Amino acid sequence: MLSKNQIKLIKSLSLKKNRQQNGLFIVEGIKGISEFLNSDFKLKSLYTTKSIFEAPQPLVIEITEAELKKISVLKNPNTALAIFEIPKQNQSTAGGLVIALDDVRDPGNLGTIIRLCDWYGITDLVCSFNTVDCFNNKVVQATMGSLTRVNVQYVDLENYIESSNLPVYGTLLEGDNIYTSILEQQGIIVLGNEANGISEAVKATIERKLTIPQFGKNKATESLNVANATAIVLSEFKRRTIEKLN
Repeated sequence: MLSKNQIKLIKSLSLKKNRQQNGLFIVEGIKGISEFLNSDFKLKSLYTTKSIFEAPQPLVIEITEAELKKISVLKNPNTALAIFEIPKQNQSTAGGLVIALDDVRDPGNLGTIIRLCDWYGITDLVCSFNTVDCFNNKVVQATMGSLTRVNVQYVDLENYIESSNLPVYGTLLEGDNIYTSILEQQGIIVLGNEANGISEAVKATIERKLTIPQFGKNKATESLNVANATAIVLSEFKRRTIEKLN
């Protein structure tokens, strides 16, 4: 049975300040929890309605479906909720492609971008301090476990870029056509805020401006969602890798 203090702690982790203060975050559902259990993330406690997880038994607490609904942030809770420790931030490696996000605010977008990094083999994702927290409940849920395989780092993005020796690409409306541009297999690729794009300070650090051309004739069409743009950009960079191999 869940205590009042347990419920209070779990529900408090919906807020970033409480996650940071306690060094804890929430993972829900069988798939997500299983991914984290099989990673280097350290389990704090696991609340489940079924005994189906391979985890240290002292950390597993069996609860009822009614209790799970009390602590879940999902409309339809799925079997279990786990609390993991937030690991220390790792420095990004100095090579390959790095995705850099400037003030991306939507949890769904960040979660999708983390999944895309995992899919395309991007191990380092660098975020500005005002980008949404990767341990936000909605972000974690949207990553479908990919957060265990992508190193997410929060930095002063302008300083990070200026101190790097990698070429710096940025997705902008006034950039060069990505499909006809020369693309290296190492570099930092900057994508910006959903509404305002890349900030002026970060934009000043960009060496190679890229744009995804619009093929439709209706100029009133909204610009691409940042997660969609990330998918297209990574696909094109990786396609060039295949061309070089052939």
